[in-house]
Amino acid sequence: MIGIPNSDLLSFSQFQTNADTWLKNSILPYYPATKITYITVGAEVTEAPNNISALVVPAMQNVLTSLKKAGLHRKIKVSSTHSLGVLSRSFPPSAGAFNSKYAYFLRPMLEFLAENQSPFMVNIYPYYAYRDSSSNVSLDYALFESSSEVIDQNTGLLYTNMFDAQIDAINFALTALNFRTIEIMVTETGWPSKGSPKETGATPDNAQTYNTNLIRHVINDTGTPAKPGEEIDVYLFSLFNENRKPGLESERNWGLFFPDQTSVYSLDFTGKGAVDMTTNATNITGSNGTTWCIASPTASDADLKNGLDWACSSGNVDCSAIQPSQPCFEPDNLASHASYAFNSYYQQNGATDIACSFGGAGVRTNKNPSYDSCLYMTTGTNKTATANATATPSKSSSSVQAVSMLVLGSLLTASFAFM
Repeated sequence: MIGIPNSDLLSFSQFQTNADTWLKNSILPYYPATKITYITVGAEVTEAPNNISALVVPAMQNVLTSLKKAGLHRKIKVSSTHSLGVLSRSFPPSAGAFNSKYAYFLRPMLEFLAENQSPFMVNIYPYYAYRDSSSNVSLDYALFESSSEVIDQNTGLLYTNMFDAQIDAINFALTALNFRTIEIMVTETGWPSKGSPKETGATPDNAQTYNTNLIRHVINDTGTPAKPGEEIDVYLFSLFNENRKPGLESERNWGLFFPDQTSVYSLDFTGKGAVDMTTNATNITGSNGTTWCIASPTASDADLKNGLDWACSSGNVDCSAIQPSQPCFEPDNLASHASYAFNSYYQQNGATDIACSFGGAGVRTNKNPSYDSCLYMTTGTNKTATANATATPSKSSSSVQAVSMLVLGSLLTASFAFM
């Protein structure tokens, strides 16, 4: 997912050539090697200090036209992200309604989304609902931990968590305007692990609980009370803590990782694990040479090939050792070659969790995968023990990078992009 910032909306909305040039320079050189499926035009424009909402749809249309010229409009969808502030009402969910003061740009946008089968993108934050109204919203309800149910008196639907209630408020708002076919994508959700003294809900335990329960909820395709069993695409916010971000303490602490790439807390992405409250939120992911990264036995051949190709090209891994007649060529299969490349990238990039992601195709192991004369490198070495496999430091040659923590079932991804 690549984002066009609010500051560029004016230029994108005024001139088609600006969108064409941007696509040519910022997208086409990296596609399809980089998996790009969405372009977001503007972000939470209703919250922006200047009245830029009217620029969004014209800018979206110009970006779509550029994609059509490149033949990519069916592969890359165009949308824009919104805060829950686009609603005038969100409780009960069945009363969900868009704020009429945004009708001048929301209706044309919804027509655009419906016509082009693009999702309505919304940022959902139960944390804020709890923080700003803890007398009305219980912590358990916000964390998917509630043992009681909230009944929507208009529909009789039962809600056990704030996340579902907020999504269904959007569902009902879309239905009220006769846009029932537009899917909802949650482009941001998460929970801060640290806050100011008044932000008592911002703790590592609560962040871990929310994200663990969220993953389980999404992976199981639970859906919502209004649309049970329906898949929901969800992006976790955020991959890293932003230690220089202004504002309250919580604003700097939404990440799964510290800036040094160590984990803030452990998180199970399978949707099967229990919440582990005993994990020490310090340097729990750094490897001192005792772990390796190999191909996941559950990864598809396509994902393994994509990861292998990326590691040996953009990832700057020296893959000479897996070429014919070299020490790690045999066994000549995709899993073996991918394991070697994955581990080389993993070790030369600090042996952190994220360095073994590969879109879910990589998995860490404490068992040395070396065999015969094929020796897998470890952290702290800049070459393998084989004579023909020298690793080079990783350097990004791309001005656009998309990093995906994991994709499971419904799209559950912690993602960011640099432009």
